[in-house]
Amino acid sequence: MEFSIGAFVLYVVSVSSLICFTNADNFYKDVDITWGNGRGKILENGNLISLSLDWSSGSGFQSKKEYLFAKVDMQIKLVPGNSAGTVTTFYLRSMQPKHDEIDLEFLGNVSGSPYTLHTNLFTQAVGNREMQFNLWFDPTRDFHNYTILWSAHHVIILVDGIPIRDFKNHEKKGVLFPTSQPLRMYASLWDGDSWATQGGRVKTDWSKAPFVAMYRNHKVDACNWSGGKPNCHKKPWWNYEVTGNRYKQMRWVQRKFMIYNYCDDVKRFPQGLPLECKLR
Repeated sequence: MEFSIGAFVLYVVSVSSLICFTNADNFYKDVDITWGNGRGKILENGNLISLSLDWSSGSGFQSKKEYLFAKVDMQIKLVPGNSAGTVTTFYLRSMQPKHDEIDLEFLGNVSGSPYTLHTNLFTQAVGNREMQFNLWFDPTRDFHNYTILWSAHHVIILVDGIPIRDFKNHEKKGVLFPTSQPLRMYASLWDGDSWATQGGRVKTDWSKAPFVAMYRNHKVDACNWSGGKPNCHKKPWWNYEVTGNRYKQMRWVQRKFMIYNYCDDVKRFPQGLPLECKLR
């Protein structure tokens, strides 16, 4: 099955319209604004967060709780216009020195160019698992839903319900996977013009500041603890698999919109590609 662009767009619209956030969590209850000296604001009775960036500082927030396995949804509206040099983030990270981390970073663009969604996965402070995508829509015109699904079996990234990346647990074959460290949710807007846009060749235009990104309708469905271990068997996402039509959707996105995959970068790994690249 091959998706046409028109059919794919219609599919995305239909999926997005079915995503219900009537049970979205409240930011006042769930997160703390942790830096930015007032540049981060919780608005609309806890339903919206505004993060801003100017020449002196960005801003960010983090969840009050940590999770060991969770499905985390966040709707984000990215910085509009000339956002070159800015980095808007949504990620999970542990606090240990050899940390685990699941990254979504939205790299700003020159007006008219596509945003880059940069994804990465760290286990015990070892990363180098980057995959980058151009989004198939303008993420500045409206909110779109971004999901991190983290179980003992997979780390799956979804955009508007469409899987774009699936990192499988191959621990038994010697591949590191985040299974033991609790992670906290983070989000931020900061200046990354040394690398973010065209490898740092395009710098932040501070005359366009303040830059603003908006977050809303977050939903965290995390595992409960029982007997010293997470109890996840009743979670509907626990056994989620990227198979069948889901796999075809993911492969279509990767063929059409993926602009970098570490598993294809043989020059970067002269001693051989990472083991998980051979286990896909």
